[in-house]
Amino acid sequence: VQLQASGGGLVQAGGSLRLSCAASGSIFSMNAMGWYRQAPGNERELVATITSGGSTNYADSVKGRFTISRDNALNTAVLQMNGLKPEDTAVYYCNWDGYSDPWSLRAYWGQGTQVTVSS
Repeated sequence: VQLQASGGGLVQAGGSLRLSCAASGSIFSMNAMGWYRQAPGNERELVATITSGGSTNYADSVKGRFTISRDNALNTAVLQMNGLKPEDTAVYYCNWDGYSDPWSLRAYWGQGTQVTVSS
């Protein structure tokens, strides 16, 4: 499974950005897709995830500001980020969790995309 992430960039505090992640390749079934982020000196942390059934989970720090959505048919997840804060600055990583065949359950990671929020 390959993940192609797009979006990100530089924005002023209070602005918005949209991250998109498309999964391709050998996909049997998806459990969940999501976004994680890692700031310099910090560990990678969960931002938001969404299951194939549409259940979502958000980090407390982004609740009310970020929205994750998915298109199962297109194997795509989108993270809409509003009200961005300087502390949201990090490299954002797309994650796909599921089966590439009926027997292989694992997680895949996309390349990181930089999000920088200036104050």
